[in-house]
Amino acid sequence: MADLRPLPALRPNPDAAVQICELPYDVMSSEEAREMAAGNPISFLHVSKPEIDLPAGTDVYDPAVYAKGRENFDRLIEQGALRQDAKACYYLYRLIMDGRAQTGLVAAASCKDYDESVIKKHELTRPAKEDDRVRHMEALDSQTGPVFLTYQAQPAFDEFVAKVCEREPAVDFVAPDGVQHTAWTVDNDEEIEFVRSTFAATPALYVADGHHRSAAASRVNKTRGGAGASDAFLTVTFPHDQMRILAYNRALKDLNGLDAAQLLKKLEEIFEVETPGSSDPQAKNELGLYLQGRWHSLRFRPAVAATEDPIDGLDVALLQNHVLKPLFGIGDPRTSERIAFVGGIRGVGELERLVDGGDFACAF
Repeated sequence: MADLRPLPALRPNPDAAVQICELPYDVMSSEEAREMAAGNPISFLHVSKPEIDLPAGTDVYDPAVYAKGRENFDRLIEQGALRQDAKACYYLYRLIMDGRAQTGLVAAASCKDYDESVIKKHELTRPAKEDDRVRHMEALDSQTGPVFLTYQAQPAFDEFVAKVCEREPAVDFVAPDGVQHTAWTVDNDEEIEFVRSTFAATPALYVADGHHRSAAASRVNKTRGGAGASDAFLTVTFPHDQMRILAYNRALKDLNGLDAAQLLKKLEEIFEVETPGSSDPQAKNELGLYLQGRWHSLRFRPAVAATEDPIDGLDVALLQNHVLKPLFGIGDPRTSERIAFVGGIRGVGELERLVDGGDFACAF
């Protein structure tokens, strides 16, 4: 059963929250982060992407980056931009994007639950990214980004959330990208116990995003032997029926010795190819390929997609097993430097930009 605990969170000053709060560290480049934080000394990007305060071109894994992150973090606390609650609480966090709302519970999840698969994972991590999160946590002695979990929705808990959300929020603002962020504090002892007992009866939680953060937290816990608060990690947990799952795209730096025509010919053995195609796949077993300035719709041929294994039948697995490994020579996408992963929040325009700019040869 799941162990989700209250925590005394370090939270932004509500009056300055719109200036402090930023997008996750891993959805932008260092250059983009530097531009976004320009002229804003309390932007959290100074903590989550501290290389922006060092000379351009600084290796993001340089020890100076983590030291700068700690320096900036301490400064925000000293200035009162970030304030820690005196009591361990739960928090409700709602996002509204494009008119669609989802409300989650902010809590501390158990590293033991993660290690024993009460919290279930679905992807392997990239070693360099996991090491980066370990070093960031150790340098700051804190966890600054939540792991995104989901759980099977429960009507009684939905009713509780709805009632709490009728109260005056602790913070409420609209970010520059148009997403509204609202949070409520659950500090009543009776309500805290209700939340704790609800999840104590929940058989499993699932990592939706944040595999590197959760794996890093587990490693830090082992290193510290569970000392302090290291036996838990920061999470925001949403009910499954409010989830909106975005694409997680792949961009390839080269065509592995093939030219565009040769690649398309080989792909026709695997897919039904439609050119010009769509950048917005509409069904299972359908992908979009951006190559040489135009989109191709790729539909896996039935014989290729046929499998009794539910994991092997996922489009991401079919792409890896039938395209990325045999055609591009990428046997392990966790370690290959020839592949990049682009979150769907960036939109297909980011894929087009990467390929059209010449840094990548194509994108799926």
